[in-house]
Amino acid sequence: MSPHAPAPYGGGYPDPSGGHDPYAGQGTYAGSAQGTYADPGAYGAPGQYADRGGYPGGQDTYAPEPTAPEPVDPQPPTDEPAAEEPAARKGGRLAAAVVFLVPTALALALILHGIGDRELWRDEHATWWAATLSFHDLSLLIRSIDVVFTPYYVLMHLWIAVAGDSPTAMRIPGAVAMAASAGLLALLGRRLFTPQAGLLAGLAFAVVPTTTRYGQEIRPYAFAVAAVLLSTLLLARALDKPSFKVWVAYTLSVPMIGWSHLASMAVLGAHLVMILIARRSGDKIVGWAFAAACTLGLCFVIPMAVSGSGQSGQIAWNNPTVKDLLDFPKNLFGTWAVAVPVMALGALGLFFAGRRALPLAVWIVLPPVATYATAAQLHLFLPRYLLFTAPAWVLLAAVAVVRIAGPVAGAKAGTGAAVRRGFGWVLVAAAVAGLAFQALPGIRETRHNALGEPDFRGAAQLIEAGQKKGDGIVFSGVMSERRAMDYELRDDAGRPRDSLMYRTPQQLGSFGALECPDAARCLARADRLWLVSTTLDGQPFSGMPKTTAKAIQKSFKVVRTKKLSYLQLVLLERTRAATDDPSADRDDAAKRKVHT
Repeated sequence: MSPHAPAPYGGGYPDPSGGHDPYAGQGTYAGSAQGTYADPGAYGAPGQYADRGGYPGGQDTYAPEPTAPEPVDPQPPTDEPAAEEPAARKGGRLAAAVVFLVPTALALALILHGIGDRELWRDEHATWWAATLSFHDLSLLIRSIDVVFTPYYVLMHLWIAVAGDSPTAMRIPGAVAMAASAGLLALLGRRLFTPQAGLLAGLAFAVVPTTTRYGQEIRPYAFAVAAVLLSTLLLARALDKPSFKVWVAYTLSVPMIGWSHLASMAVLGAHLVMILIARRSGDKIVGWAFAAACTLGLCFVIPMAVSGSGQSGQIAWNNPTVKDLLDFPKNLFGTWAVAVPVMALGALGLFFAGRRALPLAVWIVLPPVATYATAAQLHLFLPRYLLFTAPAWVLLAAVAVVRIAGPVAGAKAGTGAAVRRGFGWVLVAAAVAGLAFQALPGIRETRHNALGEPDFRGAAQLIEAGQKKGDGIVFSGVMSERRAMDYELRDDAGRPRDSLMYRTPQQLGSFGALECPDAARCLARADRLWLVSTTLDGQPFSGMPKTTAKAIQKSFKVVRTKKLSYLQLVLLERTRAATDDPSADRDDAAKRKVHT
């Protein structure tokens, strides 16, 4: 709403100072004494009204008649936007800091607990690989794959150069971004609704299992959530108290959304609805400001998106079915025990959100519907890609909880302001505690290895304990075994030589290497082989080319087999002396480490 536009009366109970319920037009109730209902205990002697600080003019007495004011029947809410809650009722900078820091601290504590225990999985290995390349090699990589993640890979490259590449170190940036997201959601709820609604939303988001799960992920999803919330908060601030600085900040936030993940750009649909509502309220300038901000912001995103459109084949495997659509709520929140109450309360919150309902509805509905409808072309319908929609659900659920408490904690309860305010905060604590109880099993599960991921860390420990000089290592399967073992053995100076690698990934500008076309020739210098197999049929050689498997089985015999989670580690020894082949001593790529 423009600050110059008059705030129409939206219905509700008028108070003696001439104000009205700030949620009457929105259908929401602050859940504390910060509302504008008159406190029954605020009336003094007949003919005099004692002001308790709620009258902005600062008058202390008002005595028009010797009789008490008569109650006014509530009017039904209108479709016009209601007046905003006065800034004084939401507190100052200290209150905003508390609202931000409390959910941030809770989320950070949950995410940091055991952050290095879970093994990296395939996508995290890909992040490590790309982020540890030189900038030259990274430029070759993004020409063929993952150009849309370039800003994230550059950020992680700089971070790893300072903090190292241990699982804990690499997960810290995402943990900070996701923890900050809980605080940003609280600030957004505070600005759009009330401090109680904002704080409840931030705390509830902190205990959602996927907040912990993807806060510990070495991928850009946490940054996407933070960018969406920051941008939405800046837009809400620009609509509430417009200034050149705020609009510049919002403009800069638009490319941050696209750089974190292209799917997150769908939130601009909700932003557009916010702009249209503001224009309907009489603010004619806001449309031009939004158009300029998006135009400038998208100039930094569109080139990357166009380049990435030619690389969509890398996620062509993602063809969702109806079952994937039905399981979307569970995968978005981590468990049905959390998804059901949050989404049920969120749907109810739409009825209480007033003019905020439509933008929030677009936020939660448009991205999954659009990505599912275009899944055959764009392949973007994945819960982790759409994680940025979860905060909107949580915020609506918080609005519903706070509004439901209205008749109990409001003026009709007949209690004092302090009691009502205390009850509101007790309700916030109870709601968070209840959701945390439901989320606890899901949070524990997030600390386990990803389902279906091989135990590469266990395989690396066995190899380090039993390796000898001159050992080689080979791979069988389709689970990016070479990249995973390269990470797990990164600090082992005596690691087995990658016997079959003929061209390195750096040379190919890819995540994968090219294996030796003449396996017998490349294996000639190895006396023992460690075979890391992730085949699903239990046959360790079935995941490699038949000529390679035949060459290994001809010259080596199985000495020991160790079965781990979704992985077999096979130790083989040579059965006959290697042929004297001068070409075996050739200095080719098979003799190099993966990183040069």
